[in-house]
Amino acid sequence: MDERQIQQVRSFNRSVTRRIGVLSDDYLGRGRPLAESRLLFEIGRDGANVRDLRARLALDSGYVSRLLRSLEAQGLAKSQPAPGDARVRRVTLTAKGRREVEALDRRSQDFATSLLASLGERQRERLTTAMAEVERLMRAASVVVEPVDPASDDAQACIDAYLRELAERFESGFDPARGPSADPDELVPPSGVLLLARLDGEALGCGALKVIGEGVGEIKRMWVAPNARGLGIAQRLLDALEAQARAMALHTLRLDTNRTLLEARALYARNGYLEIPAYNDNPYADHWFEKRLG
Repeated sequence: MDERQIQQVRSFNRSVTRRIGVLSDDYLGRGRPLAESRLLFEIGRDGANVRDLRARLALDSGYVSRLLRSLEAQGLAKSQPAPGDARVRRVTLTAKGRREVEALDRRSQDFATSLLASLGERQRERLTTAMAEVERLMRAASVVVEPVDPASDDAQACIDAYLRELAERFESGFDPARGPSADPDELVPPSGVLLLARLDGEALGCGALKVIGEGVGEIKRMWVAPNARGLGIAQRLLDALEAQARAMALHTLRLDTNRTLLEARALYARNGYLEIPAYNDNPYADHWFEKRLG
């Protein structure tokens, strides 16, 4: 890792936290720290389940409980069992809490305006463009890729979304029963593996590896949710699949793809996959690729 890059991240963090008032217990002049204000915002007018708040903000249950107790003591929020499931706690804002969120929203709007007002037009455009890029890359850095049970709910949801997209994009539709199999029992060691990419706990992509011969594996089920494309998730999945292949002592990876999947073909080409003659009879395949692992 480049030490200069590490120091730049640390400097950026110090500058931003100081400038937006994170270090104060009086965030936006409302008499409470940022964490409580942010939790009010996340609860919102419709309310939220406590477990969803924990996942959304990546906070442990003890800390969220302390924040909620403080908001309840201030008369800003209240919690009760969720309708239909007494095991789930649901938080809603009181009338006072809704007024406080409105005040926070106005103060936040004023702060953003004041930050931009001190800059010229070109600087404002540069700043907001840079902020959008930083936000995108921070999301990308938060993606976690890991092996999962291919029969799990998240895995099946991703695979189902992948199959639906192929059916929509392929000129002749798509019936998975007509092509090479990639059943759950084929995607567990030592026969294979299924990887999921998650962002803030939400499954946003998948990729699978299936052993098809001595030392040979096949890449299957490569998919990224449309709202997560552009974050480099497909590259992360491919890199992780290649690492899994090496750990399984595979020396060659193969895959097939349809001519309509231009982005997939570009991904494989730039990662050293070379086009080869057909190695299977997949009726939906127009291109076949292979890569020898070093």
